[in-house]
Amino acid sequence: MKQTVYKIIISLCLLINISALLSCSKETPLLPLEPNATILAFGDSLTYGTGTSRDNAYPAVLEKMTGLKVVNAGIPGEISAAGLTRLPALLREHHPDLIIICHGGNDILRHMNLNQTHNNIQKMITLAQANNTQIILIGVPEFGLFLDTLPLYSDLAESNHIPIAEDILGDILAKNTLKSDQIHPNAQGYQILAKRIASLLKQSGAISTAQ
Repeated sequence: MKQTVYKIIISLCLLINISALLSCSKETPLLPLEPNATILAFGDSLTYGTGTSRDNAYPAVLEKMTGLKVVNAGIPGEISAAGLTRLPALLREHHPDLIIICHGGNDILRHMNLNQTHNNIQKMITLAQANNTQIILIGVPEFGLFLDTLPLYSDLAESNHIPIAEDILGDILAKNTLKSDQIHPNAQGYQILAKRIASLLKQSGAISTAQ
């Protein structure tokens, strides 16, 4: 009887340990950023800050929050294919320690082939990795009634083991008080976006909780 109880206890301990390991494996840690690190905020109008001033766009707010240099490399109206063409020069110019990719929104609005959008963003990730640049991804919603983030973003984050702010844009754009129009946040919305990104950077270990 004692042996049976002992075996049950051992089995439970093993299950707990396995569950803990699986939980940890889902985490996507980043290396800590140095105080002189550069972050490249890369994307379209959602990065540029359409709907507010450049000083209130999320890259500028994130720079104030973290004390790190954040380059706003957003181009309003840009599709992912054009972004992919533009990225190599930016990597050479700024040598960023981390890139925040928020792209594909204009592909969605123009009803473009989302398989190609997936491939373009994957190539952006591959370029950044080849540049020894760490990456986080921002999920972009399908601009409709429910504003659900397209699955391609979580697929990319999972397959490349990179952190993702998956639902934040949809959450912001679902509230009239946080948006300037149907697809862009206002100053308050960009403030929340920056806070969410800063939180993700802290959770991933890229910045300290003191920042």
